[in-house]
Amino acid sequence: MPDTSLKYPVVLVHGIIAHDRESPINFWGRIPEILTNIGIKVFLGNTDAWGDCESNALILKNTIEEVLRETNNEKVNIIAHSKGGIDSRYLIWKHSFGEKIASLTTICTPHNGSEIADLIYKQKLTHTKLTKNVLTIFGKLYGDTNPNLYNMNYQLTTAEMVKFNEKVTMDNRVFYQSLYTTMNNAFDDLMFFYTYLYVKNIIGKNDGLVSEYSAKWSGNVIKIEGGISHAEILDYKKKKISGKNIPGIYLKIIEDLSKKGF
Repeated sequence: MPDTSLKYPVVLVHGIIAHDRESPINFWGRIPEILTNIGIKVFLGNTDAWGDCESNALILKNTIEEVLRETNNEKVNIIAHSKGGIDSRYLIWKHSFGEKIASLTTICTPHNGSEIADLIYKQKLTHTKLTKNVLTIFGKLYGDTNPNLYNMNYQLTTAEMVKFNEKVTMDNRVFYQSLYTTMNNAFDDLMFFYTYLYVKNIIGKNDGLVSEYSAKWSGNVIKIEGGISHAEILDYKKKKISGKNIPGIYLKIIEDLSKKGF
């Protein structure tokens, strides 16, 4: 049996739309329960679904500090999906959290920006005061503490992520790795039928939202084989995808982190 014991607890950080708080959808599927059942201390990041990276980094900072107090640990391992990876990178850089983060594993994170964010930003309606006000109200109703949908989308544009990557450098105290998936075709997940085709036409292979190019980051890049979409990698469907047991992917992440002493 593989060694899945970890020195440090795991904090799962979600991306856009998802909520760790009360929600009719369990955005992490069976993953937290399965990791807990093998003895891993698992915590949720509690970030906003529509927050920008500055705001979410502060929320995540508070969460991790509470986890460290509760577990009497000096570090945590972060596993972050989608924009959660950007929020986590910003946290480590802005708040000098390298001494408190053993590893950051990003999954399907748009490190080099999002072509969908570019598309939204190009629309004139996006920049009107009415739209911004409506988006803020929507975020509050959604349950966010500090939603900023306009700024969140702007930060994820490809042009802004170039600036982000120049500024937000890696901390040599942290082990970084980026994992990603791609859909085989638009029919793999009909939720992303049109966005998959749009991104594919612009830049190529993608998971329905994030391109392969954008997800590749850091010196440790791993492709998760199979036609798994951006959302399916979260196990919210709670079933095998393209013959893959999704929680098993996370167990493999844990096994690899364990071998590295994290």
